[in-house]
Amino acid sequence: MEQSIKHIGVFTSGGDSPGMNTALYAIAKTAEVGDIKVSGFRKGYEGLIDGDLVQLKSRELQKITQKGGTILKTARSKRFLELEGRKKALHTLKTNNIDALIAIGGDGTFKGLLAFLEICDIPFIGIPGTIDNDIFGSDYTLGFDSAVNTAIENIDKIKDTAESHNRVFVVEVMGRDSGYIAIYSGLMVGADAILIPESSKDFINLLDKVKNYDSEDAFLVVVSEGDEIEAELVSSKIKEINPNVDLRVTRLGHIQRGGNPSALDRMLGIRLGVAAVKTLLQCKKNVMARILNNQLHLTPF
Repeated sequence: MEQSIKHIGVFTSGGDSPGMNTALYAIAKTAEVGDIKVSGFRKGYEGLIDGDLVQLKSRELQKITQKGGTILKTARSKRFLELEGRKKALHTLKTNNIDALIAIGGDGTFKGLLAFLEICDIPFIGIPGTIDNDIFGSDYTLGFDSAVNTAIENIDKIKDTAESHNRVFVVEVMGRDSGYIAIYSGLMVGADAILIPESSKDFINLLDKVKNYDSEDAFLVVVSEGDEIEAELVSSKIKEINPNVDLRVTRLGHIQRGGNPSALDRMLGIRLGVAAVKTLLQCKKNVMARILNNQLHLTPF
């Protein structure tokens, strides 16, 4: 097959997630084997609009595969929502002779690519990178496993002090509108209740449990940030139904996005990075590379 791709652009967008740097390394390494140049756009769509790009070399990226975050930085771009912003981004791609584009991000990133397709015929490939694990059709998104491990590590520590004082702890984890982080971390730390956006009955079950709580043991509640009942309201309702409890609220927050990627996320970044480049060379476009049942699949945006 005649190869028409000589220069690939890549960017990370939306919320950062552990494993993004590993994916960048895999993209650069695979491209170099085919003598293809790779340029990284800094700050997501903002970099596309402003022409803020740097050449990526696998030798340098190899040194940071273990680091969390993203060396390319990331940002949300209001300018790209406007047609004028997308036209500027297209001009950047043409000026720099970019033949294809790889985007690492979540649903907002892919919605941006869909809008870009209205004026741009350059092939796009997506890599699902978000700790929320809320992208359709993929077993795991890049960063999810690392975020769960971080949540577990911190909740375990909270549980230690909760047991020492026989306290009720309400711990809020991230996930946006998805309860995956809460479910996985809650089950693995032995939580007494888990509240997720996908269920409307979990809060009623929690109140039934805590009604007769007698402070002889710790009581741990893990709440997803996207749940219809947020952490402070959960704690106030618990106090209403059982005023005698000694209760604390903890939000883990953005600590779940940081830290070194887990082994699973590093391997996922490598597999998806390699797959993204190979998919472009097979003349396929406008799809997301994903792992389902341990097999590579491509999903149209």
